[in-house]
Amino acid sequence: MRGRKPVVVAAAVVAGLCLGTGVAAAGGSAKPGSDGAGDSYYPQDGNGGYDVADYNLKVTYDPASRRLTGDQDIAARATQSLSSFNLDLHGLTVDSVKVDGRDAKFGRTGDHELVITPSRALWRGQRFQVRITYHGVPAPIDDPALGNNGWQFARAGGAFVAGEPKSATTWYPVNDTPRDKATFHLAITVPDEWGVIANGRERGTHKAPGGTTHVWAEETPIVPYLTTVAIDKWTFDRQTRRDGTPIVSAFAPGVPDSTKQAEARLPEILDFLESKFGAYPVDAAGGIFLNEQIGFSLETMSRPIYSAGWAGTVPTIVHENAHQWYGDSVAVEHWRDVCLNECFASYATWLWDEAKEGVDLNKQYADDVKKASTAFWNGKLYDMGAGNEFTYVYSKGPMMLHALRNYIGERAFSWVLKTWPSLHRDGNASVPDFQRFTEFAAHRSLQGFFDAWVYGTGKPADEYLFPGGLKPAA
Repeated sequence: MRGRKPVVVAAAVVAGLCLGTGVAAAGGSAKPGSDGAGDSYYPQDGNGGYDVADYNLKVTYDPASRRLTGDQDIAARATQSLSSFNLDLHGLTVDSVKVDGRDAKFGRTGDHELVITPSRALWRGQRFQVRITYHGVPAPIDDPALGNNGWQFARAGGAFVAGEPKSATTWYPVNDTPRDKATFHLAITVPDEWGVIANGRERGTHKAPGGTTHVWAEETPIVPYLTTVAIDKWTFDRQTRRDGTPIVSAFAPGVPDSTKQAEARLPEILDFLESKFGAYPVDAAGGIFLNEQIGFSLETMSRPIYSAGWAGTVPTIVHENAHQWYGDSVAVEHWRDVCLNECFASYATWLWDEAKEGVDLNKQYADDVKKASTAFWNGKLYDMGAGNEFTYVYSKGPMMLHALRNYIGERAFSWVLKTWPSLHRDGNASVPDFQRFTEFAAHRSLQGFFDAWVYGTGKPADEYLFPGGLKPAA
């Protein structure tokens, strides 16, 4: 081996010379990273050419003026040789950008692209740091089909972040795609009279100029739209699971006692969901209960956020926490795969009713089939189109899963429910992936079933509509 040493040394010298002149020595010539992650519904969301490992935000927010200032550090790795790369950011003014401690050029294109050109090209495989300072008054994205997404203002003066498929881009620069998970650290300073809750575990508070800094850390890799922060005059409830997982829930002024009593059952709910889906995959738990009617609740990781009114009930809490397995730990590969989130979380409420309330799910299913309309059967569970993701997955979705349970048998179905989240933990998956895995569990092709229920439209044939112990309603 000694004979090859001069070649190695020479290669190292050439590499050093290349890096010193800003040339990407490994992976070919540098080029811009793509300005989108390529999702078929939202092709410009997210970016290409790099993978984020961690977001570390230091934010100051003044509820009176609604002004936010941010100082952000991003740890990432280049997946190609990069002459420039993009982040997503709606509104807000960027003041400075540094890459690996050196000033970088930056500009804005489109409605949310922040284009960064480092002073030296990045080579494929290189780990790099980005520091961004920015400020402004954040505002939600008004989506005609999906409503407000992102940073929103509470009537009492506080603020909160909630939205799907977009929300993070309204308050920090981000690679806004479900396919790029990262850990998330937040230190947010607000006036003393305001409280803060966010994802993950509490890391303490300390006095700061202008108020109090609240520190939170989500160490489970998280999809950007699942990050949140909420500012209000909260009442906190803190519990601990038997395994030591901290549970922190926050209730806005005016939230009724019935909602607090429902959330008090969260340890029981998580125990039940573990019995169905396997070990809890996140490092903390809890809930954020608004006194705002926002039209939806959302499975923000480790700490779902709930609308006022109808959302503060046990079934909704079951649904949003089932997402910690189906949707959060295992995220969609593309937005056309959203049934992997919503169909399963919706079926979790069926399983809860079966176990805790004695509901006969076969009868419930038969009654639902009898009432279903042509429009219902034509609702798609896969590749339903942008803006139509959050429709039939809540109603037809759990029926499909109950039919699948009867089609492949209880043993195989239970094994799939529990093994799938473990297999894809902290990753992404698609509906075709789930089909193949279920076929493995069932030891047979399920193409006919998936064509009838998932990929196609129309009422399934009786072979797939009433398999196993299922029968039409009398």
